[in-house]
Amino acid sequence: MLGLFAWGRIRYDLVAALLLSVATVLGVVPADKAFSGFANPVIIIIAAVLIVGRAIAVSGVVEAMMRPVLSRLRWVSVQIGLLTGCVTLLSAFMKNVGTLGIFMPIAIQTAEHNKRSASEYLMPLSFGSLLGGTITLVGTSPNLLISTVREQLVGRPFQLFDFAPVGLPLSMVALAFLSIGWKLLPKRPNPETPAEKRFQIEQYLTEAVVPEGSAAVNETVSQVEALGDGDVSIVAIVREGGRRYRPRGHWTLYANDILVLRADPVALESFIDRAGLQLQDKAKVGELESSEGLLGTVEAVVGADSMLVGRTPAQLNLRNRFDVQVLAIGRGGTEIKTRLSQTHFSVADVILLQGPQRVLPELLSRLGCLPLAERDLAIGRRRPKPFALLILLVAMGLVALHRLPVATAFFIAAVLIAVFRLLPAREIYAAVDWRIIIMLGCLIPVGEALKDTGATALVGNFLTVATEHVSPTTAIAMILTASMLMTPFLHHAAAVLVMGPIAASVAQNLGYAPDPFLMAVALGASCDFLTPIGHQNNLLIMGPGGYRFGDYWRLGLPLSILVVYLGTRLIEYTWPVH
Repeated sequence: MLGLFAWGRIRYDLVAALLLSVATVLGVVPADKAFSGFANPVIIIIAAVLIVGRAIAVSGVVEAMMRPVLSRLRWVSVQIGLLTGCVTLLSAFMKNVGTLGIFMPIAIQTAEHNKRSASEYLMPLSFGSLLGGTITLVGTSPNLLISTVREQLVGRPFQLFDFAPVGLPLSMVALAFLSIGWKLLPKRPNPETPAEKRFQIEQYLTEAVVPEGSAAVNETVSQVEALGDGDVSIVAIVREGGRRYRPRGHWTLYANDILVLRADPVALESFIDRAGLQLQDKAKVGELESSEGLLGTVEAVVGADSMLVGRTPAQLNLRNRFDVQVLAIGRGGTEIKTRLSQTHFSVADVILLQGPQRVLPELLSRLGCLPLAERDLAIGRRRPKPFALLILLVAMGLVALHRLPVATAFFIAAVLIAVFRLLPAREIYAAVDWRIIIMLGCLIPVGEALKDTGATALVGNFLTVATEHVSPTTAIAMILTASMLMTPFLHHAAAVLVMGPIAASVAQNLGYAPDPFLMAVALGASCDFLTPIGHQNNLLIMGPGGYRFGDYWRLGLPLSILVVYLGTRLIEYTWPVH
């Protein structure tokens, strides 16, 4: 399992499903317990938190509160501190990738307004979103899973705010550090112009006229586009005295039509020759209009769960399926300007899409992409409403007052989101990361089997020898560091399910209480600041921030040292080892 997770060539949910299948066939996991993981309350909590978080994200209430405040701030450290603080706070109660998705456009816009590099803003935001998850039970998957491990060991799970005495002060100190630590980051070239200029769209959009005798006359749009081998699209037709139309593939072209072409620069010349067209002046994207309304462009980053990942624009057939097309792709700060139709999308790619403005917001959600523009992308959505936020607050209040269990309270909150139609039914199901659900449902019984078969005791005995001659503080710090170092190579959920029982075994062998060691595992698995590969939030900011792999340790290494030192002290103070 560890080898396949570290290899990374197979999807982690498939690895978990394969592992459960093999373990069940071999009898390591009893057949009657093979699917017990899907009955675990953790599954309900994660799905419900994702739904509630999505409803808050699309409500617009967060952006509405932030814009007037940010417009009055002029100091970069204060701006970064405020943005990171808000991300940290929301991440305590929402999925941290959703929180980052809310604030990334705000941070990028703030950087552009202040003529600063986005690289100075985005990494503190990502790290803050990870730290915020350490404050509550529902803040991050490691906390929920370590609570399950504790329930198996001592019969009681952790409560909603049991993590706060460690996570909250740690997050506050880390926030103060990030507010000035951004100066350690390199200033990557920041596009200080709109997305259209950033990607030099004039290189992609061109006007051409269909002359008399052209090979394109009386041919359909699809037939003419086929002459470009997938690298040319007809995005608009100008006819009838200057009226612009958004054509479908079956439309017929006539002499004197003016075609607005989205063309790869390399492919354009040969296409013009084949189709017998004559070039006109280059088109301006913002002036294109169709029968469906004004066409817009949106810059977005490809998410880890996006349907685009691993596929090309040609394979996806975006034009016919979604009435949208890719104008440009950026990767690692460098735009890909040739053979766009054959370029495989990767996680964290920055893409430029064009389509009818009224459908762009919903389209981004369906494609699994996060917008990088200001939230005027909420065209067609309801005005900001705090109702979803109110539902979350009520759910947390009921849990804090011990009126309802965590799973029940958040399940009811998700049901209310559906009842009051704060999200469309399709978007409710799309909000749930089913890969995470499958992986956890499969790994939970495997984690129990590791303990039941004595595998964790063997590893625990080995670590006991390494820690028996050190102080309890050092032992906790070693477990925390081991969990932190394991996370970049495994999914953080797998790291918890492996390290949790091992840490408890070490505590038992040394005669210590298990809680501080379990807390150390959860904290370490939640705090991966050294690489972009350990957590999807770090990966998502890589393209928009123009970061390189080696940039993360500049800010992440001192932050990791701070987490290990202060986190260990807080854990030992809050959860005594004896």
